[in-house]
Amino acid sequence: MLLFAIVADAQYYFRGEVKDPTGAGLALVRIRVHSSNSFYQSGSTGGFGLPSSKVRDTVSFFLNGYEEKTVVLNSNEFSTVEIKPSSAISNPKRKLLSLTKDKVQERNNIGFANGETYSEQIENSFNNTAEYPSVGFALNVDKASYSNIRRFINTHSVVPKDAVRIEEMLNYFPQQYKAPQQGKEFYTESQLTDCPWNPMNRLLFLQLHARKINYDSLPPSNFVFLVDVSGSMDLPNRLPLLQTAFRMMVQNLRPIDTISMMVYGGTVGIVLQPTGGNEKEKIMAVIDSLGAGGDTPGESAIRQAYRLAQSQFIKGGNNRVILATDGDFNVGESSEEALIQLITQKQQTGIYLTCLGVGMGNYKDSKLEVLAKKGNGNFAYLDNIPEAEKVLVKELMQTLYAVVDDAYLNASFNTKQIKKYRLIGFDNRKDVLADSASILEGGEIGTGHIVTAVFEVEMNSTYNADEELATAELGYQTVNEKEKQAETFQLRNNYKSLYTVDSSYRFSAAVAMFGLMLKQSPHLKVYSWESLINLLNSSVNRNDYWQQELLQLVLKAKEIYKPVKERRRLFRKKKKEKTEIILF
Repeated sequence: MLLFAIVADAQYYFRGEVKDPTGAGLALVRIRVHSSNSFYQSGSTGGFGLPSSKVRDTVSFFLNGYEEKTVVLNSNEFSTVEIKPSSAISNPKRKLLSLTKDKVQERNNIGFANGETYSEQIENSFNNTAEYPSVGFALNVDKASYSNIRRFINTHSVVPKDAVRIEEMLNYFPQQYKAPQQGKEFYTESQLTDCPWNPMNRLLFLQLHARKINYDSLPPSNFVFLVDVSGSMDLPNRLPLLQTAFRMMVQNLRPIDTISMMVYGGTVGIVLQPTGGNEKEKIMAVIDSLGAGGDTPGESAIRQAYRLAQSQFIKGGNNRVILATDGDFNVGESSEEALIQLITQKQQTGIYLTCLGVGMGNYKDSKLEVLAKKGNGNFAYLDNIPEAEKVLVKELMQTLYAVVDDAYLNASFNTKQIKKYRLIGFDNRKDVLADSASILEGGEIGTGHIVTAVFEVEMNSTYNADEELATAELGYQTVNEKEKQAETFQLRNNYKSLYTVDSSYRFSAAVAMFGLMLKQSPHLKVYSWESLINLLNSSVNRNDYWQQELLQLVLKAKEIYKPVKERRRLFRKKKKEKTEIILF
C-alpha cells in the first residue's frame, strides 16, 4: 500500500540538463522540487530526472559560485536550464598570501628571466605591534620554489629573486612528525630563539602538524592526469621525466582508485578512459605511448579534464585533476586573468587541481602557481627523477590527499612583549597588493603535512618572560562536510639560544637565511656565505639526504654569488648596554 501511495504521488517526471553560459554541463547542482520540497542533484554531465505529482512544477537550482535560478518545468518537455556564475566568480577577488590588518600595503606584474615568467613579489616589512598587532597568512603544501632554485644553482645560474618563496623552501624539508590530540586536526608548537642575521632580534618559529591518515583508510580517488604533449615538451627533462614520475605513482594506486588520462598538443583527447588502479599494465602502456608535438591548447584541455573528472565524481572521495606541463599555453585563452576565472569556476565543483611543473627556458612558474592556488590545490616543480619520487611516491599523501581546506592562521602579538615583528616568506604578488579588493587566501593541507612559519621579532626592552608572545587562531574547513573550524593557542616565551635549541630549528633558520640571501633582502644585517655554511654544518642531519643536499647546494651558490660583496653592518648600542653577537 505504501509503494502504491508513493507511485500515485509521483506520477510525472521532469527531464533535462543544467548548463553554464558556455554550454558546459554542470555536475552536482542541488535541485529543489517545490511541491514536495525534495532535493536532488544533477549528474556528471548536468543531466537530471525529477519525480513530481504535478504536470508542471516550480524547481530551483543551486551551485556554489553560481546564481540561484528558479523556473517552472513541464513534464512533457525536455528542459535546458542555464545558470550564470555569480559576480564573485565572474570577477574573482585576488587572493593574498598574508595580510596585516588595517595596514595599507606597500606597492613596491610578472617578471621575466631568460624566457621564464615569475610573479613579482613585495617582501613583507616590519610592523609596529602597537599599531598593527595582527597578521594572517595562508597555509599550504606547495614546495615548488626550492626544487626550481636547485635547478638554477645546479646549472650554475643566478636565481631570479621572484622565484624564491621562503615558505615553500621551509615546506620542502621533512620534519619529525608529532600527532595531534584526539579530536584535533593539528598539533601546534612554537619556539623562540636567536636571529643569525640580526643579533638584535630573535626568531619566533611556529609549526603545525596536520593529522595523518593511514593510506589504507583514505577514501577512493578519482585522478585525471592532464599531460602537456606539445612540441615544447619534447626534451628529456619534460615529457620523459613526467612519464617516469607517473610510472612510479601508478605503482601505489589501489583497486578502489580510478585513473584517467588526457593529453593536449595540437589536439585534446582522452588516451586512457577511466581505469581501476589494479589495471597497472594497461595504465603503464598508455604512459609509455605518449609522444610530444604540436601547439598548446591548455585552456580547452583544462575544461575537458574537469568534465572527465565530473563524469567519474566520487562523493566523499578524492577528486583531482593533475596538470603536468611547462605552463606555456599558446592556443585559446592563455592570459592569467582568463585562466584565473576559468579555474575559479571549476573549483566550485569540489574537484582539486594539482600542478606539476617541468622544464626550463620557457617555464611559466607564474601561471602554474596561480592555477594551483585558484584550483584549491597545490604546486610542485620536478627537476629530476629523485624529486619526482619524493613528490609522487614518498610524499604522495601530503601532495594528493587533503585533510582540510581554506586553512589560514592569524597571529595577534602581545604589545608588552613584542615591539616589532615581520613575517618571513608568504610575500604577496605585486599585482595582488595593487588590487584593493584582494582578500586573504586559505590553502589546502595534505595528510601528515608539517607547515613551518617564521617571524623575525624585536623584543620590548621590558618584556616579561612569563607572558605569552602572541595568540594564534587557526582556521580551516573540513574537506567533506565543509564545516568551518577554529583552534586557538598561545605562543609562549620559551627562549633558547641558537646554540642550544633543537637542531631542526637551527636548520629552518638556515633555510630562511638562504632564501633571504638569494632574494638579496634589505632585512639582512650581518651575513656571509661562511656564516650560513657554518650554521648548516651545526644543524644538518647527516642521515637526511635532502638536508645534506641543501648543504652542497649552498656551497655551489657561494661560488655563483662570490663576486657579490657580502654586507656586514656593525651594531652600536649605548654604553654599558650588553650586545649579544652570535657567531658560527
